[in-house]
Amino acid sequence: MKTLVQCDFDGTITEDDASFFLLDLFAQGDWRQVLREYKEHRISVGEFNSRAFAMVKADKAALIEAARGIIPSCGTPVRGVKIRPGFQELVAYCSARNFRLVIVSNGLSFYIEAILEELGLADIEVHAAQAWFYPDGVRVGYRGPDGSQLDDGLKEAYIKLFLKQGYRVVYVGNGVSDIAAAKYAQLVLATGELLAYCKQNKIECQSFDDLSDVVKALEPL
Repeated sequence: MKTLVQCDFDGTITEDDASFFLLDLFAQGDWRQVLREYKEHRISVGEFNSRAFAMVKADKAALIEAARGIIPSCGTPVRGVKIRPGFQELVAYCSARNFRLVIVSNGLSFYIEAILEELGLADIEVHAAQAWFYPDGVRVGYRGPDGSQLDDGLKEAYIKLFLKQGYRVVYVGNGVSDIAAAKYAQLVLATGELLAYCKQNKIECQSFDDLSDVVKALEPL
């Protein structure tokens, strides 16, 4: 059976949410109020990202430098986005087993791809929000597998496509935005809010702390 590992990025491959890290550094406004609206299910993830990143007036290069831990032009030292231990091991294991590893994220593709390139992993397949940089703020948009514009449900749209293509899907995630998609997977690896939800609702899953735990879970397949 063909196996595909669908993996979230922010808080899953990274230890913290990279988009929140960048918004804390660059957003000119109360983006966390917009986050509260999203957490309270009052707005979609698409609206959250559109409104929050509209507060960012910096250019793409400055955000990428900050994500990589380079001091931005404002002169504030930053720690950069930290990768969860075991990621390189997971990538190598999937390659050796001929498992298709795909990142599907509600985050923005520009910083995901920049971080992967920094790690020497630019060939990993990524599906995430697109960003366009303007002086008055960043515009954000999602496209589904069929090219249609989405405001929510990117992760579910892709897992449904992968299942239709005949894959056994292993889902790896950490947040509330992973819940709907994870319900379709044959095996769920969870941490954080996703793990708490699965436990509370008696949904079968395996927990992980670092991504070497995911490798161990894949070994019996």
